[in-house]
Amino acid sequence: MLKHVKLKARGPNPAPQSIRFGNGHLREGKCHLSLGNAMAAKRCFQRVLELESDNSQAQQELKNAESILEYERMAEIGFEKRDFRMVVFCMDRALDLSSACHRFKILKSECLALLGQYPEAQSVASDILRMDSTNADALYVRGLCLYYEDCIDKAVQFFVQALRMAPDHDKARLACRNAKALKAKKEEGNKAFKDGNYESAYELYSDALTIDPNNIKTNAKLYCNRATVGSKLKKLDQAIEDCTKAIKLDEIYVKAYLRRAQCYMETEQYDEAVRDYEKVYQTEKTKEHKHLLKNAQLELKKSKRKDYYKVLGVDKNATEDEIKKAYRKRALLHHPDRHSSASPEEQKEEEKKFKEVGEAFSVLSDPKKKSRYDSGQDLEDDGMNMGDFDANNIFKAFFGGPGGFSFEASGPGNFFFQFG
Repeated sequence: MLKHVKLKARGPNPAPQSIRFGNGHLREGKCHLSLGNAMAAKRCFQRVLELESDNSQAQQELKNAESILEYERMAEIGFEKRDFRMVVFCMDRALDLSSACHRFKILKSECLALLGQYPEAQSVASDILRMDSTNADALYVRGLCLYYEDCIDKAVQFFVQALRMAPDHDKARLACRNAKALKAKKEEGNKAFKDGNYESAYELYSDALTIDPNNIKTNAKLYCNRATVGSKLKKLDQAIEDCTKAIKLDEIYVKAYLRRAQCYMETEQYDEAVRDYEKVYQTEKTKEHKHLLKNAQLELKKSKRKDYYKVLGVDKNATEDEIKKAYRKRALLHHPDRHSSASPEEQKEEEKKFKEVGEAFSVLSDPKKKSRYDSGQDLEDDGMNMGDFDANNIFKAFFGGPGGFSFEASGPGNFFFQFG
């Protein structure tokens, strides 16, 4: 008698074991890739392809892992060469494939800080700290931004906190040491300057500038401070150079432009002074800056005229007697009769100088003309046409001889002046 056998229903055929293992490796690789562990992800995808050589998803993910490894390599080279823009570019590309990688975000934010893009750098670091308040790298970057913005006390707090989280954090330790040293040296320089010890202040600011070349904002202030000291020491060319270095670091540093313009004024480089004061006035339109600009423009205008003080060889604050003495000396020195035996070229040059000396005296000895000349006004505005000027009349009036005058030889190369 036949027995009825009850057959159990069977489901669909299970996937081969190799496929199940392959899917597991694929998921693991994707997790590694998202976290930026490109080498581990690469190994996972390679295992998938060993099991399923035609797995297109694993093939694409393997290419992504290799791309990330290449971006990391390029970023490392860029950082060594201080090409921080290249590093930011590489990290942005890597983050497109590894969006959850804190390491890439930290490196990007550090380079943004080194490029002076502090708000963006702080934003990236703050995002990480919201998720992980103990992340030493993010704390370091926050401190770095504050340090480079010359908020040194706050920066030190972040560096110390980072070292608490990671005592072996070399970058945080170095930055903390530099921040403290920079603050101390700058304060020493400021104290020396206030005490009037300018030579010491100059050396202290110079020492501070060697501590951290990456701290652009603080170094700009140090260069400007050293320029101020340099101007006190009458090292005006050095002061101008320091201001230029400060401006190169911070293109909108008004104080450096003002200091350089003042040094240009003192060295009579009026064109340059006007350019700096124009820059300042465009940045900050204050009455004081407008006055400084107008004064520089006036001095520039005056500098393009004959310098009558220089012609007579006297200071701009010379007294009436000093101007008279200077005229007497220069007029006798350049009088045409004194050079009657010279070559035609020499006679012409001495006659020109004689006329300039008389012209200078006619202006500086007349209070009204002198006042107009000193204020930068044109003497021709009052009908004072210097082109019709007669130097001989000034000479005769000054020496007042009743019967003429002549130069007599008193020996080889020597002459004396006598009235007839």
